[in-house]
Amino acid sequence: MNTRLGAWTLPVFILLITLTGCDMNEEPNKVPFVGTSTSIAAANDLEKVSSDIYDLIAVKGEASDTQAGVMNCAGRDREKYFRVFHPWSFYPASPDQLDEAMQQLKQELPKNGWTIVRYGPDRSLSKNLTLTADNDERKSSVEITQDAKNDRPKLSLMLVSGCYEIPAGQEIERF
Repeated sequence: MNTRLGAWTLPVFILLITLTGCDMNEEPNKVPFVGTSTSIAAANDLEKVSSDIYDLIAVKGEASDTQAGVMNCAGRDREKYFRVFHPWSFYPASPDQLDEAMQQLKQELPKNGWTIVRYGPDRSLSKNLTLTADNDERKSSVEITQDAKNDRPKLSLMLVSGCYEIPAGQEIERF
């Protein structure tokens, strides 16, 4: 996964932090603690979560090739604690399969340890259908937005982990 994050990443990321589950309201005691890890290992773990979600879609299409990134864990020492985020998109083989892909996720996520905490139109002018889900076991959240009115219809996904602590004697790599 070598593609740089797109221009849409920051606005989506800010929206995700303010709206989504996994208690992503940035209150330090509410964001789940995942454990101790290097930032690279944590990013790989979250990309595996993304891959598992991709498998749940079960609709032919392609995923964007993006890397996970590292962010601060609000209210905690930025030299010791961090979170990981992973934005990516799914483009169905045919635009008429976009609804099917979203419905597949709505149906399959709960069967695979996810709790849907919000489902419905977002606040944009387009009223895009949005699904937000938390996975307590994997200490992560996902927000999925159905961008049906794009030139190339897609599902935009943003995953965010809970807080990690860097192992003693190591530094957080920021990417």
